[in-house]
Amino acid sequence: MVLATLLTCQLMIILDATVMNVALPRIQADLHFSATSLSWVINIYTLVFGGLLLLGGRAGDLFGRRRLFIGGLTLFTIASLAGGFADSATWLLAARVAQGLGAAAAGPSTLALLTTTFTEPRARLRALALFSGMASAGFAVGLILGGLLTEWFSWRSVLFINVPFGIAAVAFAARYVREPERNRGNLDLPGAVTATGGIAAVVYGFIRAASNGWGDSWTLVALFAGIGLLGAFIAIEVRTEQPLLPLRLFADRNRAAAYVNFCLGPMAGMSMFFFLSQYLQDVHGYGALATGFAFLPMAVLVFTMSRLIPRLLPRFGPKPVALTGTVLMAGGLALLTRLSVDSGYFPLLFVPMVLMGLGMGLAFSPLNVIIMSTVPPKDAGAAGGVLQTMQQVGATLGLAILVTIFGTATRNAPGSPHQVLVHGMTSAFFASVVIAALAFAVALTFRKVAR
Repeated sequence: MVLATLLTCQLMIILDATVMNVALPRIQADLHFSATSLSWVINIYTLVFGGLLLLGGRAGDLFGRRRLFIGGLTLFTIASLAGGFADSATWLLAARVAQGLGAAAAGPSTLALLTTTFTEPRARLRALALFSGMASAGFAVGLILGGLLTEWFSWRSVLFINVPFGIAAVAFAARYVREPERNRGNLDLPGAVTATGGIAAVVYGFIRAASNGWGDSWTLVALFAGIGLLGAFIAIEVRTEQPLLPLRLFADRNRAAAYVNFCLGPMAGMSMFFFLSQYLQDVHGYGALATGFAFLPMAVLVFTMSRLIPRLLPRFGPKPVALTGTVLMAGGLALLTRLSVDSGYFPLLFVPMVLMGLGMGLAFSPLNVIIMSTVPPKDAGAAGGVLQTMQQVGATLGLAILVTIFGTATRNAPGSPHQVLVHGMTSAFFASVVIAALAFAVALTFRKVAR
């Protein structure tokens, strides 16, 4: 029951990052968003969620992970209900901010509670692999679920669907989840302010760069301010006795490499969800439902591979598993650079879906295990917060970079509108292959461990 409750929360949080994408055109029509402001339906959630994850993780360590988990999940559920009734753009954006606050409180505590509940190594390995599979498959499942709900009901059902699952998860958590031993101490407020402000500024800078370009003055101000605040945050963490981010988390080489790849992996992989959903709808005329189901092979394979990780990881170790997954993922992205206006689903979309499903399942699922399996219980919340921060910032950062490359490639490209669109997408996929190659280089640094 504890595992089901924690996995339900994780799926809700991850789904909310993608489930809204398919519903955006209908949200724009109903609530009269402008073309430029519509992206904030997605980005405002990412900004709040990514900016507050470190604070949420450390607050759970100090004030009680069960308390933060239930409180965050309750806020997320109420905000989803309020957002479903939105009758204006401002109302919906305010609800998305509240969702981000709830997700930032519940997310790190979810992973920390899983780590401290399952203490037997084999059981913990299975639980962490399932958690990772739920996280990776959730991106694709969000597109499928968003297509189903939008097509059959309305965009409001994309938010309402969180309510029954949220109520059930809160009820089961209150009954079955135990509160781990709490660490006494004070919250690192200077670290919290600089970390939250720095991450939020960097994320905002890249979001703005995607729409306004790298020469925009506010983009540059946000990025430089974010870098400065993050530099101040590191200086504070070195000196404080009870840091928000214990730098000892990066002392283990495998854990440090896993954190880096948790940033690079979503950077490369998010391009597939974002650009292919547009390719299928704009070039081939797929509906919302058909677009969601086009990603089904990848979602199934990611979850299937996560079930195999408890057998593969003890036998082969993290290095061969992560290297194999990264190569498969890079191969899938490389095939997508061959897309044209006339490419059909079989084979030039289906084969990359299969390779990406296998690759993401192998490349990402071990990272949760590598990071969380050896973390001291007192640092579990902070470690989970860093992990999810890297994932969230990596996805946002990668998408902003790739959208900028897409815009540059399409600005003066010749041909029909569809040919220009596909040219921009293949240019972005080339950049994704480069990012996947960097992830491969980082995976080479994993040291061998005893079986």
